[in-house]
Amino acid sequence: MIEYNELFARTELLIGSEAMQAVATKRVILFGVGGVGSWCAEGLIRSGILHLTLVDPDRVAAANSNRQLPATTRTVGELKVEVLKQRLEEINPHAVITALPEIYSAESAALFHLEKYDYILDAIDSLRHKAHLLLTASQTGAVVFSSMGAALKMDPQQIRVAEFRKVRGCRLAAALRQRMRKEGEMPQKPILCVYSEELLANRGGASLPHAGEQGIFRKVQANGTMVQVTAVFGFTLSGLVMQHICHNT
Repeated sequence: MIEYNELFARTELLIGSEAMQAVATKRVILFGVGGVGSWCAEGLIRSGILHLTLVDPDRVAAANSNRQLPATTRTVGELKVEVLKQRLEEINPHAVITALPEIYSAESAALFHLEKYDYILDAIDSLRHKAHLLLTASQTGAVVFSSMGAALKMDPQQIRVAEFRKVRGCRLAAALRQRMRKEGEMPQKPILCVYSEELLANRGGASLPHAGEQGIFRKVQANGTMVQVTAVFGFTLSGLVMQHICHNT
């Protein structure tokens, strides 16, 4: 097996041995490994993170192929977290990667033991689950980073980072804040978010197949996405982790 130091010699050259040692000790949990989360996971492992937990209940669908790292014609139907775990272990066999094909919700939150992690990363789509995760994670000692909406965008140069309360021009962030205010609770500490103010309209009218109850497919309207944007969202999210570690070492 190739030594850890050999795999990350170029990273250590940039950030130094002390920061590199700190990177190897951090425990990270990532919720959602789709168009944003899958690239975030890649960025983390390629940067030397050794302890990573992946949480996502979904299986690869053909329509994921335009933007999600685990999606190929070979992997359709497989669990995303398992496909991604295999790839990441090939990048760094020293990494300890836990794949949890579970959904985060208010009911399941206790299963993930958020108190065990140094970094909690949010890349999930569900408004309800996302709001609960951000509120719950903000009560832990972990550093929390979140991805806002990456759909209906084409220009990666418009992607930026701001604290959750200061994110502007993002419908998802606005909806999250509205929901939280209605419920009378906001995050208890700052959360940096990756977002973009760009907002395009769907020009196509096609619906996508979606697995409904009991595996029956129904048609739903989805928003268009492109890998040039979702991947940059994900890599920016992983970059926030690396910057925080280096700035605090």
